[in-house]
Amino acid sequence: MASAKTESATADSRTIWTIGYERATVPAVIDALADAGIEVLVDVRALPLSRRPGFSKTALAGAAMEAGIGYRHLKPLGTPKEGREAARSGDYARLAKIYGGQLELPEALAAAAELRDLAAERRVALLCFCGDAGQCHRSLLLGAMLGDFKAVHLHPAMA
Repeated sequence: MASAKTESATADSRTIWTIGYERATVPAVIDALADAGIEVLVDVRALPLSRRPGFSKTALAGAAMEAGIGYRHLKPLGTPKEGREAARSGDYARLAKIYGGQLELPEALAAAAELRDLAAERRVALLCFCGDAGQCHRSLLLGAMLGDFKAVHLHPAMA
């Protein structure tokens, strides 16, 4: 999987990447990010904890930093508990409704503005658990707040 790191994002490139770690290891996620030239990993989980070793906030941030990738957690862009339950049960319509409400909160609007500014300047990837971006709040976030950005969904090697 060789690919050269590319230049920082510019306002005219308007690209944002996403990645889910559902069936991946930390090294596979970091490799996919590095191969894409990602500069900042933005964790959009409400609770940056994981039963999967290495994917809790501190460990993941450390692994990213070791690879030269920054880490930023934007909790207000995470899915509330009810939304996570809807996602686990496969009820995407309910997830969309709940998450839509989340994105109307002042703290989510502020975090989305911060994310937009960061993504306009740097190569940013959004991270959460879901392996299928189309059934994940990452796609809802992109559609609602970053619709003018091109989305590229990264697929780390599965464990």
